[in-house]
Amino acid sequence: MFQQDLEAVGGSLTLSALVAAVPLLTLFVLLGALRMKAWQAGLISLAVTIVLAVLAFSMPVGQALLATTQGAVFGFFPILWIVINAIWVYNLTVASGHFDVLRRSFEKVSPDQRVQAIIIAFCFGALLEALAGFGTPVAITVVMLMALGFEPIKAAVVALIANTAPVAFGALATPIVTLAAVTSGVNDDSRLTVETLGAMVGRQTPILAIFVPLILVLVVDGKRGVRQTWLPALVCGFAFAVSQYVAANFISVPLADIIAALGGALAVVALSRVWQPAETITADAEAIRENAKRTGGDTSASASTGGVAVDQGGPVKDSGGEVAKAYAPYLIIIAIFSIVNIPAVKEFFAAEPWTIVFSWPGLEVLNPSGEPVSTTMYTFNWLPAAGTLMILAGLLTMIVLKVSPARGLATYGKTYAELKWAILTVMAVLALAYVLNLSGMTVSLGAWLAQTGAAFAIISPILGWIGVAVTGSDTSANALFGALQVQTAAQAGLDPVLMASANTSGGVLGKMVSPQNLAIAAAAVGLAGREGDIFRKVIGWSLGLLVLMCILVGLQATPVLDWMVPAAP
Repeated sequence: MFQQDLEAVGGSLTLSALVAAVPLLTLFVLLGALRMKAWQAGLISLAVTIVLAVLAFSMPVGQALLATTQGAVFGFFPILWIVINAIWVYNLTVASGHFDVLRRSFEKVSPDQRVQAIIIAFCFGALLEALAGFGTPVAITVVMLMALGFEPIKAAVVALIANTAPVAFGALATPIVTLAAVTSGVNDDSRLTVETLGAMVGRQTPILAIFVPLILVLVVDGKRGVRQTWLPALVCGFAFAVSQYVAANFISVPLADIIAALGGALAVVALSRVWQPAETITADAEAIRENAKRTGGDTSASASTGGVAVDQGGPVKDSGGEVAKAYAPYLIIIAIFSIVNIPAVKEFFAAEPWTIVFSWPGLEVLNPSGEPVSTTMYTFNWLPAAGTLMILAGLLTMIVLKVSPARGLATYGKTYAELKWAILTVMAVLALAYVLNLSGMTVSLGAWLAQTGAAFAIISPILGWIGVAVTGSDTSANALFGALQVQTAAQAGLDPVLMASANTSGGVLGKMVSPQNLAIAAAAVGLAGREGDIFRKVIGWSLGLLVLMCILVGLQATPVLDWMVPAAP
């Protein structure tokens, strides 16, 4: 049995918080400054975390190692389980040749790479985030961008930046559902529900959505990109933002991203029918062939020059049936996830034997108040897990695309081989996060930040950012800091709903710098080991948007914008 101590280091909360920050700083320095490979940085930082947990926070060695194993297992299931199987579904479309059909379908909307970045990385990525989350949008959209001729590093950066505004409502609003679960009962505020928290987040992240498409065209083509394609960027941003706000506040919190993604995409498609940029930016055929070699795609069947698909010197004309098959895997995913999330079906699969919840064997941790820490519980939802549903989607995809069992199995093995370093990185970082959490280091760091009182409104999103930057999951960050946000709000006289929601909204901006997302993006573009290069290109955008969110939440805590906070029913 181990009990956490907020002032474990020298009886000082400040010293304890500074020591607690060392593993995070180690991870970021190794990745950003020393350009170390993500899996190496993750393992070294994990070792540092275990040593500090034992020596500085007095966590028994056995408990620290058990926390490590639970974090590593959690990193594989459910997080990697969904990422691996989602990428397998994508790889099936590559193996069958239908990914090229999908790519040409997107090209027909607009041959311009800047508009393609908006449609694929932002809109289609948001749809994937809505259905699966946990790195899936980055893994799939980054390869789609590569297939359209984007430079590998640029494709990774675009995919990571685009994966911001939708994250809070990802995986059918799992982060917000988790936030409601960990904050209910913390105080007597009846507004701490999925509906009210979702509504509050729906009054924060849509503001980010307005700016993200503009950032994407800036990344793709610099100032010229903004000057020539600001119109579709703003049209998409506003359509997405309005759709997300309306859905979160008046329709359905779990469906917010689906509605927003479709709203943004339809707006861009409609605009593209009557407007094209004065100058079209496209990739040459050689770039597409080189990218196809790097990602394992087709290097000979087709290429695109100037937005015109060719095959052995002639235009490719895909039949309606082939186009339908190309979209079929994603329609299958939408159908499966929609069925499983019907309340009655979801409730059925949430019980044994489909879902088994148990305490991690031998891991016994109490929080500073002497109560058992809920993090030691592990949920093994082997059948309704998103990754398992992805396998079902993959099997149906094999039937639709006529992929043989032997080829499907070979593709599955190839997917694991491609992601081996990303798998190691994610498991190491999640193990690190669990040791941080269960040793009390995370709580000490959070409690130290909470001492700022009313100024905590501005700092609150930073806690969410830290949580997601470390764990790669807005869901995990909410589980980590959600209750703390509500407790601190009560002590500082701030609105609990606002502070809890700020944790989620601030957290989405840590997604692009999380080591596991960096590892997934690097692996997908064939640049495993260069996560540090990608990190340096996204960290500025992550921090810049975080400042914007801090200002927004700070104003929402004052009479200037407090009218945006949902009132008690």
